Amino acid sequence: MIDRGHLLTEQRNPNADALDALSLEGAFDVMNAEDHCIADAVAAAKEPILAAIRLIVAGLRQGGRLIYVGAGTSGRLGVLDAAECPPTFLVDPTRIQGIIAGGDPALKRSAEHCEDDPAAGAAEIDRVAAGPHDTVFGIATGGTTPFVHGALGRARQRGAGTVFLACVPEEEVHAEADVSIRVLTGPEVISGSTRLKAGLATKMVLNVVSTLSMVQLGKIYGNLMVDVNARGCDKLTDRAIRTTMAATQLARDDARALLERADWHVKTAIVMHCLGASADEARRRLAACEGHLRRVLAGTEPPCA
Repeated sequence: MIDRGHLLTEQRNPNADALDALSLEGAFDVMNAEDHCIADAVAAAKEPILAAIRLIVAGLRQGGRLIYVGAGTSGRLGVLDAAECPPTFLVDPTRIQGIIAGGDPALKRSAEHCEDDPAAGAAEIDRVAAGPHDTVFGIATGGTTPFVHGALGRARQRGAGTVFLACVPEEEVHAEADVSIRVLTGPEVISGSTRLKAGLATKMVLNVVSTLSMVQLGKIYGNLMVDVNARGCDKLTDRAIRTTMAATQLARDDARALLERADWHVKTAIVMHCLGASADEARRRLAACEGHLRRVLAGTEPPCA
């Protein structure tokens, strides 16, 4: 067992050293003040985050996958981000995956001992058959999780791209990865409890990574969710209708009718309306532009510009 006491995320936070003696109001203020630093810490890691997005997008364009790997809170956040991409961006669930130490049961009940097995991490990478177009994104806020390092090591052996995200500096924990993201959120309000600031920072980074990757792949038009799963549920059906209305200026009933003719694919519907195309022609044009709606509509007049 190694001594992790030197890690930034394990240090005691002097701003919270009397947390149990504070009033409820005072304790809230301490936590809230500490959380204010998170966005700045993420901003300071901008360049490696952008490098990670470029690596991921290059792989996805070649038919590869984004595979998050983590344990505990880190693993759950990776699985969460992966699970939220298909309804938001109409991406195949196999293209963005999340692996957590201990498997699906660890999503609901902690399985802390599972994070100590690097061979299990490597085995998971073999199980998903990671390859040259895939990007394996390891998340270990404290930096040392053996399961994650085992997964990254095997991913490199198999030729996959690798990204490592931690909340400790490189000099404290080194990782072999193509891109190393360090978001330095400092000591936690409760010493070592990285589900707090480090967890929030992780969620912010994954939001940026998956969202901007999908933007680069043409899944968004302006800031409209034009690749939404319009048949996923009533909420998403309504969003698809309102998105089509916003892009075409059609009335709600007309937008709905257009979507029905487009088999409820929002981008197809917008192209049909703006270019006077059939559904088949709209799909052909989208395919020719790799799904980028703005490229298809280049040169048209507003509101379809």
